[in-house]
Amino acid sequence: MVDTGRAVWQCDYRDGEGKRRSKQFNTKTEATAWWSKAGIEVGQGTHVADSASITVAEAATLWLAHGKSEGLERSTLAAYEQHVRLHINPLIGARKLSQLKTPAIEAFKDTLMETRSRPMVKRVMVSLSGIFLEAQRRGKAAHNPVSAVKVKTDKRRKERVEMPTKEELRAILRGASVKWKPLIWTASFTGLRGSELRGLRWPNVDLDAAVLKVRERVDSRNQFGPPKSEAGTRDVPLPPTVVSILRDWKKACPKGEHNLVFPNGAGNIENHQNLLKRCFFPLQVSEGITVDSGKKDEDGKPIMAAKYGLHALRHAAAALFIEQNLKPKKVQELMGHASIQITFDLYGYLFKDDEGDAAAMKAIEDRLIGA
Repeated sequence: MVDTGRAVWQCDYRDGEGKRRSKQFNTKTEATAWWSKAGIEVGQGTHVADSASITVAEAATLWLAHGKSEGLERSTLAAYEQHVRLHINPLIGARKLSQLKTPAIEAFKDTLMETRSRPMVKRVMVSLSGIFLEAQRRGKAAHNPVSAVKVKTDKRRKERVEMPTKEELRAILRGASVKWKPLIWTASFTGLRGSELRGLRWPNVDLDAAVLKVRERVDSRNQFGPPKSEAGTRDVPLPPTVVSILRDWKKACPKGEHNLVFPNGAGNIENHQNLLKRCFFPLQVSEGITVDSGKKDEDGKPIMAAKYGLHALRHAAAALFIEQNLKPKKVQELMGHASIQITFDLYGYLFKDDEGDAAAMKAIEDRLIGA
């Protein structure tokens, strides 16, 4: 460290590549602290000088390119790109990675919280952490300051997943037309995701064994790919009525190059929005399973809209599995969840043992006051 005589302290050093670097500070305390930290980073091979650092926007571009090269799904990449374009770059895109410490990241998070929802802030912070990790991998960042910043989940406001009541589900099953009945019944009793239903092929439906094999899915751009996670590859048993419905449907099902179970009228991949607009939404409206859309018709009467999205049938299937006393691990397996925690987060409140709870409370009472 050199005292320049101008009340400025300068640190001269060589980085991990042997290049001469210097950095100035207003106080000796700042210079000493930085000198100690930089020395450790140089020794570990993680130091990145400010002059060699890249901006957050540049690092984000590298991160997105890496995700694309790794074959991430288009929908995932689109979400990441949106995080960068709408939330990260406008606020800190011009900042250099080396200049962003944990307090600066905390301030960024607080700014987001002022105008974004908590779940969105959490997703954006995960993306920002990924940006720093990729920069670290490329030697463009010394550390990841995002790792110390947490977005707490307000568990008191956590809402339960929306799903049809038993009576609503019966009405949906009963009201499904001949054309859509195979899809609606299969979705309701297997819990397959919409993308898995759209990508299901007849070779993966064993009607004799009453088993449906999930081996692939179709994304939002109608591209085939593997299930959402490794756990998504699974076998799901079929109840007798669904087997019978699918046997009849196989004879009438439109033929196409992909041999799909639920294709469109031409035998091609069915668009997800078409499933909603032509099938699931009208079905609910016809059965009176609706909510006020907030709009009014020409006579000033409220226009009613369908109450649920297609994913609600997946939740309903999970509830049926649990009601049948299937163990949590089995429910996780049938639903294709990547972890048991996901299963409990979504459906933990449904796993009840009223008789067991009552017996436990009686045992506690007996031990405390029993004779």
